[in-house]
Amino acid sequence: MASTGDLEPTHYPARRAAQVALHYLNTHHGSPFRVFGLQQVHKASAEDVAAGGRKYKLDFSVTDWGSGSAGPALRCSADVLFPRTERHSAPKVELHCEALQQINSTAQEDDAFYQKYISPDSTVSARDIPDSFGNMSEEMQPFWRLARVAASFIMLRESSENTEFNMAKVASITQQESSEEQLMLEFVVLLHDFPSQEIVQWKLLASWSPDRGVRVLQTEWQPRCPHATKPPN
Repeated sequence: MASTGDLEPTHYPARRAAQVALHYLNTHHGSPFRVFGLQQVHKASAEDVAAGGRKYKLDFSVTDWGSGSAGPALRCSADVLFPRTERHSAPKVELHCEALQQINSTAQEDDAFYQKYISPDSTVSARDIPDSFGNMSEEMQPFWRLARVAASFIMLRESSENTEFNMAKVASITQQESSEEQLMLEFVVLLHDFPSQEIVQWKLLASWSPDRGVRVLQTEWQPRCPHATKPPN
């Protein structure tokens, strides 16, 4: 039986729930020059709710990976509800982050990136980001962040009390023909589930523009085993 009441902030249940809140944050505020990473869980508690599920209350901090290691920490609080249903249902998240609107704007970088790659002549294509030595070119970093944000939609949707997803690698990026003034990108991403140590592969079609943000238009789970019929969850 899972614990209720106050939780040890450094232990798996608290970290797992905070990771779900982080995915939610990135789906709403991520961009080519902003993606958040979990820094620390400060406080956590859990309770069973009458509606059928388990709610985690969290106090944690994140950093903007787009700002490098010197980026300021952002303090957040969240309620994360894992529903108990016959069929898998995505966690429900309520999130508040202090001073989120006051962190440095990336509007200028976003616009320059958009103008460079929205051109019909742009045909970005790359594989294995980062490479086997952990290296990533400066040109590919905004695309990696976009892939991380797009993958957050999948990781949020697929999360449960038994998972803890993170993006291990971008297997491939292929720019598609622009549509409705949106940058269109196809990503194949490898997601690592920490408890099971399983690597899951997904193909995503995502769009992005400075005014509309990241949207995931299509998702396809790609099983390693040819006989598998559904994502492991």
